[in-house]
Amino acid sequence: MALCFRSPTPADFPRLEELILASFEPVTWARTSDALFGPLNGKDWKERWRSRIHKIFETQIMLLGETGGGIAAFSSGTLDAETCLGYIDLLAVDPGCQGRGFGREMLRAMLRHLKAQGAVHAYLDCLTTNETGNSLYRSEGFVEVACHIRWFLKIP
Repeated sequence: MALCFRSPTPADFPRLEELILASFEPVTWARTSDALFGPLNGKDWKERWRSRIHKIFETQIMLLGETGGGIAAFSSGTLDAETCLGYIDLLAVDPGCQGRGFGREMLRAMLRHLKAQGAVHAYLDCLTTNETGNSLYRSEGFVEVACHIRWFLKIP
């Protein structure tokens, strides 16, 4: 079953927040930092991500993918109109819907959406440990241009 795409409305935000958190829980570096250092200033990774998600809802280009069973996928990003460069910030698939090709569909839909707004190139970040994501991006023609290490320190 293929996804149908649309822009989310504020009524979708609670469901999208749940979907994003569930999708990123296995792969986010913020969860790893909590395991090593504990919550930051009393805020665990989910609280920090909720704050990030709310900013995304306010400022980014967003697209959601639906099936007959409801919202299955979400993507967000930004466009630098001066350079015609689109940035895909989030690509999330509900864990109960993974393995059906919805990530690929969502990625392609977001690329079409960014292109319609003037993007000529697109980029995104993915942790090296996210084998599923990296495999998808590679298979869709993305080229790895750099790797970086995310260092973390509790200041003594």
